[in-house]
Amino acid sequence: MFFLKAIYCRVYQMSFRLALPLLPYREPEIVPSCAQLEQVFQKEKPRSVLIVTDKGIVANGLLAPVEEALTKSALPYVVYDKTQPNPTVSNVEEALTLYHENQCGAIIAVGGGSAMDCAKGVGARVAYPNKTLADMGGVLRVRRKLPTLIAIPTTAGTGSETTLAAVITDSATRHKYAIMSFPLIPRYAVLDAAFTYTLPPHLTAATGMDALTHAVEAYIGRSTTRETRRLALSAVKLVFENLKTAYAEGRNHQARENMLHAAYQAGLAFSQSYVGYIHAVAHSLGGRYGTPHGLANAVIMPYVLDAYGKSAETKLHQLGVAAGVCAAEDSPEEGARKFIAAIRQYNADMNIPDKLPGIQKEDIPLLAKQAEKEANPLYPVPKLMTAQELETFYRQVADESVAGGQPQI
Repeated sequence: MFFLKAIYCRVYQMSFRLALPLLPYREPEIVPSCAQLEQVFQKEKPRSVLIVTDKGIVANGLLAPVEEALTKSALPYVVYDKTQPNPTVSNVEEALTLYHENQCGAIIAVGGGSAMDCAKGVGARVAYPNKTLADMGGVLRVRRKLPTLIAIPTTAGTGSETTLAAVITDSATRHKYAIMSFPLIPRYAVLDAAFTYTLPPHLTAATGMDALTHAVEAYIGRSTTRETRRLALSAVKLVFENLKTAYAEGRNHQARENMLHAAYQAGLAFSQSYVGYIHAVAHSLGGRYGTPHGLANAVIMPYVLDAYGKSAETKLHQLGVAAGVCAAEDSPEEGARKFIAAIRQYNADMNIPDKLPGIQKEDIPLLAKQAEKEANPLYPVPKLMTAQELETFYRQVADESVAGGQPQI
């Protein structure tokens, strides 16, 4: 039975790969700083603006330059600051109510991937007032133009400022689902390193490894292009050259700026070439337990890359060369081994654990089914796996010494 499903998955993936040149991918317009948002407002002419963010961003004063630009442009605005780390349907609906009550015409997302996903969800609901987010889950179900969406990342990891995806959690079922459609790509992306200065070291580490995961999965998949491979290699190089510095020296402008560009490039790469089982497993853990996405990716990544074996060795070796952790003269097997070892060491150096507490043994079959459903047939992974095979990863990363609770780093 799985043999027939595997054929279906590969045919499905090949159809997307062949269609890549015809699909309406686009890059957001990059805005170097908030000071230049006034020109954007003059161009877009919104009546009012909804800012989607979280309480941590507000407490750190990161909205100040955004609010200053809005004030100088004499634009009224309203702030929604209740976004959760894994944004929920309720978050989107609450923010949507503010959007309509204040007759907004544009949305600014300030934060990490959660704020941007929530903002994308709001935009989708504005475009489709009679559809639920569940109705729009999946691929290419949002076709209408969204309100002007401006993304201001305060982390260097998710790449959400470049992507066509939003991941929303259904609080009732605790299941994460993705909405993937071209209109969700933000119109503008503000890449200002100053917004990332206050990011704590543990979040710098987790979000940086999230960017690395995007680049790695985009590169080793089977739906790459010359451009996505170039972007992924560049992103991996930037991460290995800058993440530890950004982790240790939070106000190092060059390292922070390079990590923003690493996340941006990785986001562009995986928007077209997709991700893989690392993300599918991480999403299921985030939906069930609220496991932070970047942390889950960082912990799961070495286990999944090991399991791909020979199907990914050559590409992992190439990534290792780009990262500077192996030589071009190494065999593919040796290069892949060194690259995976370097990822484990990077995690260790930044106090990222190799296990995740809170995973319940009885939940694993359901989690694996959710991951398999998300990944197959869409994700062009190097090696197809069944739900039963995916169960192995949950057991490998489960910290059985901790009974329940949320993972910490």
